[in-house]
Amino acid sequence: MCRILNSAVVALTFLTMTQAGERPNIVLIMADDMGYTDIGCYGSEIHTPVLDGLAENGIRLTQFYNTSRCCPTRAALLTGLYSHQAGIGLMTGDRGWDAYRGDLNKRCVTLAEALRPAGYRNYMSGKWHVTRHVAPTGDSSNWPLQRGFDRFYGTIIGAGSFYDPATLCRGNTFITPENDPEYQPDAFYYTDAISDNAARYVKEHFEEYRDEPFFMYVAYTSAHWPMHAPEKEVKRYDGVYDGGYGPTRKTRYENAIRKGVIDGKWAMSNGTVDWEQFEHQKWDIRCMEVYAAMVTVMDQGIGRIVDELEKANALDNTIVIYLQDNGGCAEGYGRRDNSDKRDKFDFKPLGRDGLQTKIWPPMQTRDGRWVRTGPPTMPGGEDTFVAYGVGWANASNTPFRGYKHDSYEGGISTPLIVHWPKGISRNMRGGLAHDPTHLIDLMPTFVDAASTTYPKEHAGEQIQPMEGVSMLPLLKGQSINRTAPLGFEHHGNQALRDGRWKIVSAYRGNQERRWELYDMQEDRTEQYDLAKEQPDRLTKMVTQWQEWANRVGVQDWPFKNKPRDK
Repeated sequence: MCRILNSAVVALTFLTMTQAGERPNIVLIMADDMGYTDIGCYGSEIHTPVLDGLAENGIRLTQFYNTSRCCPTRAALLTGLYSHQAGIGLMTGDRGWDAYRGDLNKRCVTLAEALRPAGYRNYMSGKWHVTRHVAPTGDSSNWPLQRGFDRFYGTIIGAGSFYDPATLCRGNTFITPENDPEYQPDAFYYTDAISDNAARYVKEHFEEYRDEPFFMYVAYTSAHWPMHAPEKEVKRYDGVYDGGYGPTRKTRYENAIRKGVIDGKWAMSNGTVDWEQFEHQKWDIRCMEVYAAMVTVMDQGIGRIVDELEKANALDNTIVIYLQDNGGCAEGYGRRDNSDKRDKFDFKPLGRDGLQTKIWPPMQTRDGRWVRTGPPTMPGGEDTFVAYGVGWANASNTPFRGYKHDSYEGGISTPLIVHWPKGISRNMRGGLAHDPTHLIDLMPTFVDAASTTYPKEHAGEQIQPMEGVSMLPLLKGQSINRTAPLGFEHHGNQALRDGRWKIVSAYRGNQERRWELYDMQEDRTEQYDLAKEQPDRLTKMVTQWQEWANRVGVQDWPFKNKPRDK
């Protein structure tokens, strides 16, 4: 286990640091499909000692927001814009509007492109998922190496097997776990592969470019479905989840209050599945055991990255940020038995060079086995494909309501940890910051920390201004300077956060749209709708949301018109 340094160096002002040429390294780590209380320092029973150590010597943000889904979150994170402004308002399909092209546009710069002029080397390991062009040949203009990164190992698409991921690349070249000339572990597991390649990039950076700062983006697919994990790690959680969803939610709720990441006056949201009436309890217990193991393996890998920073004596002046792309996922992929379809497919081994082309069943293992789903398939192995389901997603998002896709807190609010000994005031170490913050704030934070200038033009294109604000004041115990509300829209799920107030409108099919109003200071778990009690405030905020939506290019869902290229 890595040792998290507790530096005795007095925190310097950011201006003094950058004048002295001490630009910080930046390591941005993002997990996939994990809820607000899925790591130990936010209340979880899951074993995450590395993240807990980073939090103990850093700060935790309690009101950090994402976009509620993988692609738009990555677009906002990488560009400092709302995802619609970057061209990925939905997912990676082209819907015709500029805000829904499914591809990062040229009117934005990535974090790597923004930091490169300040002398940064840029590395990425993990999930990209911000382009519709995913074929091994063809348009790669929006792949990492073409968007500012110097080295890339990972997947272009968003999900799939942890034992044989589709669209696995090194640089611009598709590879397989068996033919990768640079990485041949005893047993391939994608989470470990992301960690090991990231740790290697850190090591080799200090061997070759010690006098230059670096930015590294580590984008895990853990703990996204399918539930895959090494058996030795799954066994760590034997018996932990035998009581079902309720006891896990109760314990997390109490832990989160004690740790200060939620307020005890906020009532816990309702449970969604009756454990006692659930038919496949042993199967669902196994689902959560595997999920927990996936998170623990990721934490171990983050430890290897931090270890390399420590070996290089670089941890003190490295900004390490951990966050998640959306809340716990209630999607039901792989939760129905597919054995009745087995006879319709005749899979052959892929061999050393054959590319895995499927990201969900019907699919096969590299050696030609049928991938099984649903009860009674116990998840974990490479020939299984199961998601952990709505009951455990509800537990992941404790105490909030909603899930991935939603604009309730369970969908859009997740942890963020900042560790930077040279940049965090001593009195803030181990502390909490409660200001509402958002993915769009990462770009201005890094531009600020690197003492560089955000471009107005790049590669001959006019670049849209940053939308967010620097989070660096939080590291000194000060408030951030936000003047505009935060807007949200995905799949017709809409929200606006303005200070202590939030409005939410969930997409409900053909039903008339209904806006809800919540006081986030008194009721962040969104249990008491104040829309009827405060109609004037609601009307004002709905108007604010519509102005934001018009500005960034939001279209009504479901799309009624489908414009094509002019």
